[in-house]
Amino acid sequence: MNFLSEEKKAKLSEVLFYVALSIELGIMLLDKSELSLHNLSTYVFYVTFAISVAVVFLMKHEKKEWMILGAIFAFSFICWRITRRNDILRYTVFLMAARDVDVKKVMKYIFYVSTAGFLLLAILSAVGVLGCVALPPQDFGRDRIETRYVFGFGHPNDFYSCVFIFVLLWVWNYGETAILLQWITVFVLDVVACILSQSRTGFVISIVTFVAGLLAGYIKKLRDSKTVYMLTMFITPFLCMGFSVWAAAVCSNIENNVMLWLNSHLNDRIINLYYDSEKHAGYIGTWKLFSDMSSDRNFDMGWVKLFYQYGIIPGIIVAAIIVIVISICYKKKDIWTLIIILSLSIYSIVEGIFVSRFIGRLFILPVIGVYLGEFVRGKRIENNV
Repeated sequence: MNFLSEEKKAKLSEVLFYVALSIELGIMLLDKSELSLHNLSTYVFYVTFAISVAVVFLMKHEKKEWMILGAIFAFSFICWRITRRNDILRYTVFLMAARDVDVKKVMKYIFYVSTAGFLLLAILSAVGVLGCVALPPQDFGRDRIETRYVFGFGHPNDFYSCVFIFVLLWVWNYGETAILLQWITVFVLDVVACILSQSRTGFVISIVTFVAGLLAGYIKKLRDSKTVYMLTMFITPFLCMGFSVWAAAVCSNIENNVMLWLNSHLNDRIINLYYDSEKHAGYIGTWKLFSDMSSDRNFDMGWVKLFYQYGIIPGIIVAAIIVIVISICYKKKDIWTLIIILSLSIYSIVEGIFVSRFIGRLFILPVIGVYLGEFVRGKRIENNV
């Protein structure tokens, strides 16, 4: 690429990044619909991975940075060779490729593309073209007959997760400048989605998100408070991860009243880690340092899913990355990214939607890529969000 100037390389890498991001968002939307992807997603992932690699090589790196990136890539490659899953490798390269993006511009792009896609799927469902509006009345494990709406997303939790993604993206992009009426409007939309999908988890987590967002928007001193960031760091990753490890450890023998109460309010999610499959997928005894292709059972409880499907060491590394990003958020006084991390982490205790091979689901990745890029380069952290 010596025939390109540094300016042209930077422009080309930006264009290629948006191409890869757009494809990932598109395949995520297709997966959310009731269309069958068959092996399409696998081939598309090869394409976006290749584009992300090209972006990384187009970017300018110092020798020290190349060494660090090489070590990170080597570790991700080893994970792939051991587990035969390419998710960690793809996520790693995508984060590297996001280093130089304009965070505000990218997050607005993700917001509008995702919102348009979600609306399109809902409209196609409403007019009877693709998917159903609601599932037949049935008992969803709560000892009562319910009608739960899906609006073309296949499952009520998938429907609500898309609304939740919209809410979190709106909070990140517009929470700083939004007026109270706008907050109320988005909150009402979220509550309506919770009612239609009958998502109790969604309602509880959305309360946390909206309370945190309103406090951040109206009490400006909070973004400068070290206590706020330290408390969030205690909740995630440590409290979220600790609860999930505990759940995976006790799921085979739930006896006392507290454990029974928790399991009941989590819709048997804890006990199902052990008893829902012959392999007891999710039980801590099935965890490995590095996972493998046989650990393919899909279930709720995202943190447990992370350790089960990807391994103990990758799970610990994810926790370490969260700690690093929260510390960067404190230096930048970026309370909005902090709120998103908090919301996603708590939500992932119960739901596994964001622990996925679909990069487009984890919309906060470009922000993390930029922050980690600054961290790796030893660049002075400034409040540029």
